[in-house]
Amino acid sequence: MNTNDVDYEQDRGLARDFLVNFADIHGEAKYMNILQDVANRKSRAIQIDLEDLFNYKDSDDEFVRKVTENTKRYIGIFAEAIDELMPEPTEPFVDDDHDILMTQRAEEGTENADGSDLFQKMPAEIKREVYIHASSKDRPFTIREVKASYIGQLVRISGIVTRCSDVKPLMQVAVYTCEDCGFEIYQEVTARIFMPLFECPSNRCKTNNTKGNLILQLRASKFLKFQEAKIQELAEHVPKGHIPRSMTVHLRGELTRKVAPGDVVELSGIFLPIPYTGFRAMRAGLVADTYLEAMSVTHFKRKYEEYELGNDEEENIARLSEDGDIYNKLSRSLAPEIYGHEDVKKALLLLLVGAPHRKLKDGMQIRGDVHICLMGDPGVAKSQLLKHIINVAPRGVYTTGRGSSGVGLTAAVQKDPVTNEMVLEGGALVLADMGICAIDEFDKMEESDRTAIHEVMEQQTVSIAKAGITTSLNARTAVLAAANPAWGRYDLRRTPAENINLPPALLSRFDLLWLILDKADMDTDLELARHVVYVHQNKESPALGFTPLEPSVLRAYIASARKVSPSVPGELEEYIASAYSSIRQEEARSDTPHSYTTIRTLLSILRLSAALARLRFSSIVEQSDVDEALRLMQMSKFSLYSDDRQKSGLDAISDIYSILRDEAARTNRLDISYAHALNWISRKGYSEAQLKECLEEYAALNVWQIHPNTFDIRFIDA
Repeated sequence: MNTNDVDYEQDRGLARDFLVNFADIHGEAKYMNILQDVANRKSRAIQIDLEDLFNYKDSDDEFVRKVTENTKRYIGIFAEAIDELMPEPTEPFVDDDHDILMTQRAEEGTENADGSDLFQKMPAEIKREVYIHASSKDRPFTIREVKASYIGQLVRISGIVTRCSDVKPLMQVAVYTCEDCGFEIYQEVTARIFMPLFECPSNRCKTNNTKGNLILQLRASKFLKFQEAKIQELAEHVPKGHIPRSMTVHLRGELTRKVAPGDVVELSGIFLPIPYTGFRAMRAGLVADTYLEAMSVTHFKRKYEEYELGNDEEENIARLSEDGDIYNKLSRSLAPEIYGHEDVKKALLLLLVGAPHRKLKDGMQIRGDVHICLMGDPGVAKSQLLKHIINVAPRGVYTTGRGSSGVGLTAAVQKDPVTNEMVLEGGALVLADMGICAIDEFDKMEESDRTAIHEVMEQQTVSIAKAGITTSLNARTAVLAAANPAWGRYDLRRTPAENINLPPALLSRFDLLWLILDKADMDTDLELARHVVYVHQNKESPALGFTPLEPSVLRAYIASARKVSPSVPGELEEYIASAYSSIRQEEARSDTPHSYTTIRTLLSILRLSAALARLRFSSIVEQSDVDEALRLMQMSKFSLYSDDRQKSGLDAISDIYSILRDEAARTNRLDISYAHALNWISRKGYSEAQLKECLEEYAALNVWQIHPNTFDIRFIDA
């Protein structure tokens, strides 16, 4: 017996001991339980975790190193150990064609058990799949760090999936029957191509000296699900001035259909070479291509539907939901580094939560996604808010107006490089299905490209009739757009309609159009500047009065909230209807309406109210939810109204009085020094003469007393 055989037997013995004796935290035999599930046909895949092998008391570092560096071989060793240890099924299962075939094969196997015919032994691959999962302790490699020295080794790579092929069957075991001797012959297929057998290799045919004709039995052969994907480096891993690299990934069996284009994933697998076949081999010569044989797939962000909360997470969410101030806490945890914009953040939180989709009896659908447009002056942190929302959302796509065409947003017809057929490639809105699509620089888009968004925003589909392909794709997307006003900055001398410069058909589809104006105000400017300087010094957000929630906690909370489906009770119908009609009346009376109110506005009120009810985990919408939804609609134009109020409403004297009264109330003092008063009102743009006039007028009304020499103020009535 040579040393190789000794090593092989040792390794197989170690693998067998590990599978039998390894116990998890609860003291149960982890892998024997998995094998029992495979025997009972509950699952097919057996995942062997390298971390478990590392922690196993009897395994040495040398064995773990061998498994990591020569994974393909050790999968075979573990597979043989698994076949030896495979227990008998303990639960009955329904017989299908596959079982009848298997029983028949097992009986035949005992009949011809002379052991001489290798081709007549049924390969164990027909029953199970074995994967080795890399340890998640170290940082995953980027694609450009995986060099030739890693060939044959187990590596962990992170990246973004750019394209996926369809799932196709891949032959793993070819089964033939011989016309002469009737034996069943098995041929294992290990490469992408194989040479079929033509002559029967069984002993009986050899003894009789007949060349039995073999017929390939497709029904009895074993096929694996096979999918090819392309993974590309993440933008943050690409060095300066380089373009991102990509790598081909082969997914087999239970790992197929786990990834979709646009997912950020971490893959562990074996890095292997693959020689070119056919005509390409003649051109390529000795050059081989490389690919990753995937062993496990981990998503960085799970979809809302896939969230399975642990006990501690559930307790955390239950504790948060009982907090009376949770609505404010959640909204302030969105982009805590950005100062102010309290109500904008509340609206964005409702965009993340959304309302339930309604499907009526006649098949008509009413969307539940909330669309928001942020229209504002340059430098009010619109793009930063968009980027942060995309980070928090489990599925989000960020595009800019100039950088995306109508086809890039909806869908393009392209030639598939593998099959040379015309295939549809989904654009940004299709990739963001069941997620959020953020479009920056919305006003800079071409008019023809912007019309592509109309259908998506209301019907939630993308219809296409191109190159002989007529179809409709789902795009159940919440659109979050950011735009500048028509002249770059909001011009107060012009009407809102001239400033906004978007067609009414598009505006009415947005649930909230948020106008953010950048006005000079000494107090807010000081606060903002202090905040920015603080963030620059400390690289963290200043105290909010509580620790902001992590994006992962936000995602888990929103995932639980999205399971609730609130309804509007009968007693609120009249209240909502009258609120809507009063908004319409107000708009009809106004000379320059700020918004464009249609029946879609009513649907928006219902959607926002339902999203607010979801945040409370309530199945019924309450009046407070409707009031908050109406308040957000009112506040979205607040920066305009505040300007109107200054133009029309309060005169200078009354305004100065209200400033002094508010400051006295804030500091809880009845005495105000003249110097302080002058400082406060000069910030708001008033003069000393106006202050003196105000002091005399209100002193005559006995509201306050004035000191004759220093002009200090004392309020008479608190």
